[in-house]
Amino acid sequence: MPFYPRVRFARLETPRLILRPFEERDILPFTAYRSDPEVARYQGWSAPFLPAEAARFVAEMIQARPGTPGEWYQVALELKADGDMIGDCAFCVSADGRQAEIGYTLARRYQGQGYASEFLARLLDYLFFDLNLHRVHADLDPENIPSARLLERLGLRREGHFVESLWFKGRWADEAWYAILQQEWLKLRM
Repeated sequence: MPFYPRVRFARLETPRLILRPFEERDILPFTAYRSDPEVARYQGWSAPFLPAEAARFVAEMIQARPGTPGEWYQVALELKADGDMIGDCAFCVSADGRQAEIGYTLARRYQGQGYASEFLARLLDYLFFDLNLHRVHADLDPENIPSARLLERLGLRREGHFVESLWFKGRWADEAWYAILQQEWLKLRM
């Protein structure tokens, strides 16, 4: 029997951000930040990211159901102050419905301002409290020092470093795995 969340993802808020499902109005800002070579550096796509690709992706996300095992669900990040879309975050629930992998992207001009910590903490709250997941992990390039520091600040521990384990953008790349358990997140949030 497939796992589906008991709480439908509609909209989550933080003091400065709204995490919401993708909408058609997101195509242009999504295309813009995904076309930035620095933003794409550690991501699974390459710049430039074409508007047609963005339109297909947004259409898929509009139809997607959050929490479907094995399928990524991407969420748009919007500034409360002006409604600008500044990035996205995503999660993929495991086949057993008890764990998830997370990923995230933030437009370069919004990096270094605490937005990533803010939205990831809210996403972790959703995954652990609303979906009642046991464990959440992230996989990143260990050369991406700002992302590694972000995860560590949020309480995720580095569980492994895999040497040249991924063929990525024409070269062998290392992977670093970070994770946190529900019980650990609950202690941090108390």
